[in-house]
Amino acid sequence: MKIEEKLALNKFDIDREIHITLEEEKCRGCDWKPCLYACPAECYVFRENHVTFSYEGCLECGSCRISCPQGAIRWVYPRGGFGICYQYG
Repeated sequence: MKIEEKLALNKFDIDREIHITLEEEKCRGCDWKPCLYACPAECYVFRENHVTFSYEGCLECGSCRISCPQGAIRWVYPRGGFGICYQYG
């Protein structure tokens, strides 16, 4: 089974409380924007000269937070019972 097929089986219980925040001022100072490439779920997108993100599809790996050289991403796990429920691992 391909990884895409496995990921399609995951269940998300979306919380209204956002578990990722982005400090846009710090983000603007970053030329490379590694969050665009580090996030395996492609939650970060460059649009209209700034980075936007969608936390709803987050795989909770923390790659975005670790990759950000500006420290612009505040990432915590969603509240208990919310977020992704992995079917395979």
